[in-house]
Amino acid sequence: MHTINPSKLHHSKWTAAQPSNKEMHFMVTQLLRDDEEENLVEVVIEAVYSHRELILPWQSLKDDSVWKVGWQ
Repeated sequence: MHTINPSKLHHSKWTAAQPSNKEMHFMVTQLLRDDEEENLVEVVIEAVYSHRELILPWQSLKDDSVWKVGWQ
């Protein structure tokens, strides 16, 4: 498991551990926060190759079997 500082996720780079549809490299483009306490809830990541966007819980980036830190 990666240790992640949620405040430094914006514009961070990630590599999919098991790429599909030539989508291997991703960048965090947006941070989605809850309305009441402004806590980070989800992130929007964009595939560099296709520009397809995914919304996922920011904690899922900690999973080494799915995501690697940086572009590799």
